[in-house]
Amino acid sequence: MGKSSSKEDHLGKVVDRASSRLGKFAVTGRFHRAPRVISDDYNLGKDVLGSGYNGSVYKATAKEGGLAYAVKDFKLSGIKPDKMTELEGECEIFLSMDHPHVARLVDVYQSSEKLSLVMECMQGGELFDRVIARKKYNEKDAADAAYQMLLSLNYIHGHGIVHRDIKLENFLYESKDTDHLKLIDFGFSKILTDPSIKMKMSCGTLSYVAPEVLRKDYTNKCDMWSLGVVVFIIVAGYMPFSGDDKKQMGAIQRGAFTVKDSFKNSPPRANDFIRKLITVDPAQRLSAEQALHHEFITKRSDLAIAAASTQVDDSVANSLLEFAQASKFRRACLSAMAWSLTNDERMKLRDDFLAIDKTQSGTITLPEFKAVVEERFHLDDLQVKKVFDSLDTSCTEEIHYTEFLAAMVSSRVHLHDDLLKATFRRFDVGHTGYIDASDLKMVLGETFEGTEVAALLDEADVDHDGKVSWQEFVEFAKGDDAHETKATEVGHKMIDKEREKADAAAPPAGSGFVKALRSKQ
Repeated sequence: MGKSSSKEDHLGKVVDRASSRLGKFAVTGRFHRAPRVISDDYNLGKDVLGSGYNGSVYKATAKEGGLAYAVKDFKLSGIKPDKMTELEGECEIFLSMDHPHVARLVDVYQSSEKLSLVMECMQGGELFDRVIARKKYNEKDAADAAYQMLLSLNYIHGHGIVHRDIKLENFLYESKDTDHLKLIDFGFSKILTDPSIKMKMSCGTLSYVAPEVLRKDYTNKCDMWSLGVVVFIIVAGYMPFSGDDKKQMGAIQRGAFTVKDSFKNSPPRANDFIRKLITVDPAQRLSAEQALHHEFITKRSDLAIAAASTQVDDSVANSLLEFAQASKFRRACLSAMAWSLTNDERMKLRDDFLAIDKTQSGTITLPEFKAVVEERFHLDDLQVKKVFDSLDTSCTEEIHYTEFLAAMVSSRVHLHDDLLKATFRRFDVGHTGYIDASDLKMVLGETFEGTEVAALLDEADVDHDGKVSWQEFVEFAKGDDAHETKATEVGHKMIDKEREKADAAAPPAGSGFVKALRSKQ
């Protein structure tokens, strides 16, 4: 009993730490404890999809909607302290991840015997398999793949995380008919609160490891060497370091990769990019942020350049402002829906997120948000900050990917039954068929955005019996309650009015929309 409680305490701290990075609801809405078990929500299969450092991965299908997911189980009984520490690290990091080019952790289930991570199922296969099939990539395709991998690395490095096992097998394609790559497997990953701290543990896959990892004295630049190896392989069509372990280690320490004609004849920009990553001195090696500005990436195609300069559609700006107007419980509901969106639904929205994220940090900062809404709606700095704060539900001074998706849900995603059911179950912690104040406290805390959960519940509790039934939830989520429908209607009218004014002449700062916005605060 004591040992089990100790494990639960450890995992409770993992949830707390992850919540501080991504926001409480984004974590607690996905972390489920007994008596709720994974079989309540998923049909578990026996097909093994792959294996990572800390366990094998098998397939499961959601009981609501029938979508396929990948599940990784960790045994908690008899686990040694060092393995428990590794498990805690992987779970905390994965719970903290929220980016279009990082695989999504959909749910976590904790029992006394095991911990189960439910992840999106990447059905397009490994980058490794496509390289085998294609032999090597042309310059544009190689640069497109490198760009996506860099976005994921710039995001995790910017949030104090080092992957430590970057290789072809750890980048998967979302589906067979797209080229959208995502980073997976955080079994070796490490959280660094201070980027100047050197790591000592020797880990990773030898063919990809940086020389300083072999010396057991390294920083997050180790990931950049490994990325250089990955790009080398997809450009040149062979491994830069080969032979037995001793031969590979000697070549890696010297930075002496094998040069064949296919590398010699590779495009000059690709060749230079690779050489600036596979360089022995970490201080001279490009960071993820620097690599994103290399010509191999920035000039990868005319289409890429055009996309980078494309303005965000007005409907996106409208949706962001409408979300700010919504009641607090509705914003919580939309946030839960965002974690339950399918790949196809997110696909329609993620390019807009990446377009707003001009710094390519993986989140939307206040200046980036300001650039989208200020000119269109003529808001002053204080008004922009109020709207930004309503979107920043994690209170981290940045808008995460799923927070952005939440703002898009009500206006750009059809609220179908599967999505509503998946959202309802995130709040129905007790698996009772209704949501009460104790459920909300479990996922939101005592308060949400300064409002007590009992007051939030009243918004949807039409019959005032202290709980929200499935039907009440559906009516509330779809906006059937009179107050919220009216608020949305007013918001649309005000936005249309402001856009008409903007076409004719610049309106004064104290516009009708601004006044309406203030009245909702």
